[in-house]
Amino acid sequence: MKKHIFLATLGLLLTVACKSDKKSEDGTSQMDQVMAIHDEVMPKMSTLGKLVGELKSKVDTTETGQAYEAAMRDLQASHNSMMDWMKGFGDRFNSDEILNGKALTEQKQKWLDEEEAKVKALKEQINTSIAKAEELLKKE
Repeated sequence: MKKHIFLATLGLLLTVACKSDKKSEDGTSQMDQVMAIHDEVMPKMSTLGKLVGELKSKVDTTETGQAYEAAMRDLQASHNSMMDWMKGFGDRFNSDEILNGKALTEQKQKWLDEEEAKVKALKEQINTSIAKAEELLKKE
């Protein structure tokens, strides 16, 4: 009886320890998908900075100047959100899990689900703030 309990416990531990993050239909892992979204928006950080610089000189007390300021704040908030997301993600996962596909614990899988939702929202925030700023600058 003790042997059966031991084997069942061992089997359960191995199942949890070997559990990897979800795979999509194309065979990429959920971690790969999260990192792909990050890699897609990370190059836009320089665009955020460039647009902030263009908008900063146009901020004044007029209605148009205030619209420039609001767009500039949105861009800065997007930048800060990216920095916060990267820090939080790095605090939750190590390089083996991120880069080498190391199996995730059940808790870390839950975190990865959360991080996927966060990075998708971050992508939307960055793209929206860039589009808004570019649209304002076109009106000149």
